[in-house]
Amino acid sequence: MPAETMTNAVDEAAEAQTSAKNAAQNAAKAAMESGQRSFAEALNVAERSLNDASKRVEKVLREGVEALKVQTQSYRENAGAQFDEAQQYVVARVKERPVTATLAGLGVGLLLGLLLAGRNNK
Repeated sequence: MPAETMTNAVDEAAEAQTSAKNAAQNAAKAAMESGQRSFAEALNVAERSLNDASKRVEKVLREGVEALKVQTQSYRENAGAQFDEAQQYVVARVKERPVTATLAGLGVGLLLGLLLAGRNNK
């Protein structure tokens, strides 16, 4: 009988070992699946957060561009008016002294030509 008891004990131990091994494999699979689900959820949350942040940044940039347009409009109008005044001044001076204006224009053109020609030779 002791041999039979020993065989039964060995069989029970083997069954317990197999059962424990299966339980460990099932627990490992469950832990892996749980980890994968958690990672996928975290990835989705991160993606939503990035999308929300990019939308907020885009909105802030649009508002900044609009504010800049409003601020610079007066500068553009002022620069346009000053350019018109300068143009009228030059036209009036040319009409007063056309020969002087022509000679001044030729002098400036000659000077620029010499400067640019000298630059190309170097």
